[in-house]
Amino acid sequence: MILNNNSTAIYPWQSKVWRQVNMDPQRTPHALLLHGRAGVGKYDFARYFSQSLLCANKSEFGNACGTCASCHWFDDASHPDFRLLSPEQETEAEDETVTAKKTKKKTQISVAQIRELSRFLSLTSHRSGGLRVILIHPAEALNSASANALLKMLEEPAAGVMFILVTHQLQRLLPTIVSRCQKINMPIPDEAQALSWLSEQGVGNAKQQLAYLDGSPIKVLTEQLQFTQLAEIWRLLALGDKLQAHIAAPVLMVSSVEVGIIALQKWMYDIVAMRLTQQAHYHAAYTDALQVLAEKVNLSRLWQLQRKVDELRKLALHPLNHELQIESLLLEYTRIFTSK
Repeated sequence: MILNNNSTAIYPWQSKVWRQVNMDPQRTPHALLLHGRAGVGKYDFARYFSQSLLCANKSEFGNACGTCASCHWFDDASHPDFRLLSPEQETEAEDETVTAKKTKKKTQISVAQIRELSRFLSLTSHRSGGLRVILIHPAEALNSASANALLKMLEEPAAGVMFILVTHQLQRLLPTIVSRCQKINMPIPDEAQALSWLSEQGVGNAKQQLAYLDGSPIKVLTEQLQFTQLAEIWRLLALGDKLQAHIAAPVLMVSSVEVGIIALQKWMYDIVAMRLTQQAHYHAAYTDALQVLAEKVNLSRLWQLQRKVDELRKLALHPLNHELQIESLLLEYTRIFTSK
């Protein structure tokens, strides 16, 4: 197991894959595609592997030394033989007369970003035995134009260049890109592995949190503050028809609109689960409260509310007045328990 800082980590459940990619350094493919569920450490693995490929003094097991000039450059995000491509931040003027800038988060990797690699690929490496590494994350952020531009590079790979693509939506990639990469299905930790690792990180109540975040120990570790806020959301939702919508709505939005909407979705899922199977999937600690709500709920009204919540989730990132919408949804939530 390798555990360095957060940007360079090989997690316990990745040890087999680590041995696989380091099995024969002389036959490293020109393109790797790491795919699998979100939140299992694919990106951390890709970064550490990139660093190890460029390291001047890596161990016999392929581990980066962390002390050579190459490793220092990598840690400082200044390695001349490494490029990271991800959706970039773009600044725009409000209008032609205003000098103040605003920052807009992009969701796609542009064709301009891919084309800028041409200069990088035309240069010789600074060290590392002639190797240069390009990490693309998330690969599903490639649009049609940038994907086709990348495909040309993969079809005629430059000497001494390693592409590493990371994705948790494999179906969104061009089949021709997938076919030109060596695919590696990144492993999902089993519950015992995840709980053991979280215990080592000092996380308490990890079992419930792991269930809530669909088995991702990395998300559990990075979202500890969110769980403190979620506990207050769950306390309010447990009130059922006694919940006061105007008080609960701001609480649901403390972390973000999306977090609050997902919390409501998962809570309603468990009400149905308790009604049908007498078992909660996400909120085991709230079984008693969920059982009471499950006995009172009108399932027809719950399905109608669920559809509205699903629609609002699609708009969660839009600049709308979400507080009024969430307050309206919570008011409807109180009404699904009034009659059967």
